[in-house]
Amino acid sequence: MTLQKKATLISSATATLLIIIKLFVGLLSGSVAVLASAIDSVLDLIVSAFNYFAIAKAEQPANQTFNYGKGKIEALAAVIEGTIICMSGLFILYTATKKLLYPEPLLHVSSSIIVMLISFVLTLALVAFLNYVAHKTRSMVVKSDALHYKTDVLSNGAILLSLLAIHATGFEMIDAIMGIIISLYIMHSAYELMKDGVYILLDASLEKELVQKIQTIILDEKEISDFHDLKTRTSANTHFVDVHLVFSPGISLLRAHYAGDKIEENIKALVPEAEWVINAHLDPYDDSEMNSLLHVKKE
Repeated sequence: MTLQKKATLISSATATLLIIIKLFVGLLSGSVAVLASAIDSVLDLIVSAFNYFAIAKAEQPANQTFNYGKGKIEALAAVIEGTIICMSGLFILYTATKKLLYPEPLLHVSSSIIVMLISFVLTLALVAFLNYVAHKTRSMVVKSDALHYKTDVLSNGAILLSLLAIHATGFEMIDAIMGIIISLYIMHSAYELMKDGVYILLDASLEKELVQKIQTIILDEKEISDFHDLKTRTSANTHFVDVHLVFSPGISLLRAHYAGDKIEENIKALVPEAEWVINAHLDPYDDSEMNSLLHVKKE
């Protein structure tokens, strides 16, 4: 079993444990913040189970139907996960606003504090593990899972502080106010996650800094006089690069091929833990203007 799959299974097990203890104490105490956290943990479990499926599909090799593999299913999973997170944020906002307008007394505050403390510690440990896996595997699904649970760490910490404040002051409106703040933060995080997934689905280029480094590597090669039509994109753990390299007309094919291989190796060294698919077209002269004219003519 791959490290990514193990990470999603551990996430699912943690979410299941948190659901049980949060729902029990949340229903017992009537705390909207604890119940909101329990609902979020239910969604965590659904998302982690979906992520396991997404990773299993994304790891399948390319075939005649999917020539580039199924890596983009990770981006699709991120968009779906972001949507689910946003919906949970909206529900928490509704519940917290309702309690702010129609307050109800809290019961068993001490038990709620203990539950949220346990939840905070468990989720903090899970985030540390997921961040390690995301950095090691560069999996977008695990990265999105880590981001999701990071919001849980912050929300659990905020709920814990609010319960401590309620226990000390008796001002129970802190519970509803904290619920509203958490919901807004959750929806903001969901937006960032969905945006990253959509960018990958739409074949957005690699990060600007990485593209600039690729350009520098190409221009540093003494055999290259110029380049054009540089295009980049990413899918799961694979970076794709297409470029036309311009050589002098008299260069031998062997020298041009060697220079192209050297450029490819230097580009791959930029992010050695990622998979790279580099398609370098060797031009004996700059045909970019001719290609542009042919493109316009076809349109």
